[in-house]
Amino acid sequence: MSRVLALALLVPVVAPVQAQTVADPTSFAGSAEVTAQVAAMAKGMKPGQGFAWQPLVRDGKTVAALEYWKKRGRPAVHPDQAEYAIVIAGRGTLVSGGTLVEPTVTKPDLTEGARITGGTTRALGPGDVMLIPAGVPHWFGISGERLVLLGTKLPAR
Repeated sequence: MSRVLALALLVPVVAPVQAQTVADPTSFAGSAEVTAQVAAMAKGMKPGQGFAWQPLVRDGKTVAALEYWKKRGRPAVHPDQAEYAIVIAGRGTLVSGGTLVEPTVTKPDLTEGARITGGTTRALGPGDVMLIPAGVPHWFGISGERLVLLGTKLPAR
């Protein structure tokens, strides 16, 4: 009997594991929603409007937004934010790196300029992915009627 008691004390007691329910904080947009949002943005743009921005998914202050470009933007630098983007539709050009000429602070998180000298030029098309570090000049050109990006700003390391 003492052996049985000793063995019983050595065998760990396993209690049934209680199932835990954790709320899913994931923000999600399926391909049909992305396509519908892009179409709505195109329809909602006014004549002569060159750019539209619309949040798609978010987690607190972090937002992944659709950027719809019909005209080229101004060269820009985000001093404290990296920019991660994926081309959703259309074609364009990315110029990044180099020097921003005639920089003007337009917002605390945005400096724009007249042009970039010494940058690297890349053609953009659907599926292309870019990560532009904080403080790096960049510019998007449009080839055709539009360039649609899904982008987010990330705090600098």
